Amino acid sequence: MDNHSYQTFAADGAWCFFADPRAVYFAGHHQRTYAGWITMKGAIMAGYYDHQSKSTDAVVIHPELQQDDHANPTLYIDESGHITIFYSAHNGKELFYRTTKRAEDLYSFGEENLLAVNTEGSKGYTYPTPIYLTNEEQLYLFWRGGNFNPSFSTTRDVRSNNWSAAQTLIENSGHRPYTRFATNGTNTIHIACTDGHPNAYQHNNIYYVQYKQGAFYRADGTLIKQASELPLKLEEMHIVYDARREERNTWIWDVAQDAHGAPVVVYAVFVTQTDHRYYYSRWHKGGWETNEMTAAGPWFPQTRAGTVETEPYYSGGIVLDQRDPSQVYLSRKTGERFEIEHWHTTDGGRTWQHRTLTQQSDKNHVRPFLSRSAAGEPAVLLWMNGDYYKYVEYDTVLRMIEVK
Repeated sequence: MDNHSYQTFAADGAWCFFADPRAVYFAGHHQRTYAGWITMKGAIMAGYYDHQSKSTDAVVIHPELQQDDHANPTLYIDESGHITIFYSAHNGKELFYRTTKRAEDLYSFGEENLLAVNTEGSKGYTYPTPIYLTNEEQLYLFWRGGNFNPSFSTTRDVRSNNWSAAQTLIENSGHRPYTRFATNGTNTIHIACTDGHPNAYQHNNIYYVQYKQGAFYRADGTLIKQASELPLKLEEMHIVYDARREERNTWIWDVAQDAHGAPVVVYAVFVTQTDHRYYYSRWHKGGWETNEMTAAGPWFPQTRAGTVETEPYYSGGIVLDQRDPSQVYLSRKTGERFEIEHWHTTDGGRTWQHRTLTQQSDKNHVRPFLSRSAAGEPAVLLWMNGDYYKYVEYDTVLRMIEVK
């Protein structure tokens, strides 16, 4: 029996875990959390949860783009409340975006635009991630580019369709660094990444670098290079977790900044393919303080009998509350199913208290995401619930809980 207190956000929805933000809170005429997702048949969707009426609604953005959870869309909402949604197929030939003609109105999306820039190569576009810095009055759009490496472009007005030439952010030839981003919204972008895919790297490190006011820095403030000197090399970045030394493998999950502006990183460490552990690292007193949080179980995809699992490093998922990264939401296997839990630390990750948000479930609950909102604003915790066999074969619902 599935005992729960959650609601359904979308009856047909899924996403990967490397394109964000998947959900954003905005207060204007309404108080709503807006989200984007992909359906079982590959339609790109946008919807909202209204915090006053407690209602939800959704619209189709692009029907049948691709049946692949890597194609989930991401959102940017400007200060006037106009919503832009970005999306591409997995290694897609095009990266699309649409902007609403009216503020806070999902039924007013304008025409579909194409991003006209990319890095050279045959790998197309994947994982669009928009970040706006108010001090620069500039929108950064990151994605995995044609060269299979993290790439980006900028614009001062998303509605102008005028983008800068694409640049490679991090270069690791022959591999694809998996990258997570966070921002203070004004002048800083926090970046955490891996060497590549854990299927391709036996000892996949976790790295960190920070962008601020036109330059890139290590966590201790040491200048690495100016933005004009890109791309970054992995050996220039700070190693958060040294997988080679520990003889382990890893995959990045999230990065945030604490109340002092210091970075916090969460990731999965793989003792074996069936023994995943969640780790919490923070920059503290001049060094990385790292603690294992909890065992997470094995991979969550349902491997069909007689087959070998192709994604053994798909953990249930772990994310930070960007407003306060001492608050963590995760999915781990407890009993027969993966369940969603809320974890909290008061001592920088050394010790934890936690509570279950789902229990005794009929189907797995995985890939939590906490909507982006400012301190003092409400947020919505969203996640996938249902059957998942491969990233191209899933039948999942998006569930939600409102978080103060």
